[in-house]
Amino acid sequence: MTGAPPVMLAVLADDTRWRILTELGSADMSASALAARLPVSRQAIAKHLSVLSDAGLVEAIPAGREIRYRAHGAKLSALGAELTAIGQQWDRRLMAIKRIAEGLS
Repeated sequence: MTGAPPVMLAVLADDTRWRILTELGSADMSASALAARLPVSRQAIAKHLSVLSDAGLVEAIPAGREIRYRAHGAKLSALGAELTAIGQQWDRRLMAIKRIAEGLS
């Protein structure tokens, strides 16, 4: 899996993965710590973390005997910038349509 915007958006469309990413936004955490905070088993958290990692949205960081996970801020910022650019393109198109419609009345 790659970190392309459509892939990242598909990965983030899952509520549990979104909540995991939100939790990781506040602090690096292990799968066990995430499972303690969310109503999901540790095994399910591990599978979701694997999907998030494959999409380039989190990275695994060895910390002693456990693995902690960190949200990949640069990828998330790039995704946000891409979505903003798309929104701006639509705003320009809608303004052009509005000017045309107002010119016809």
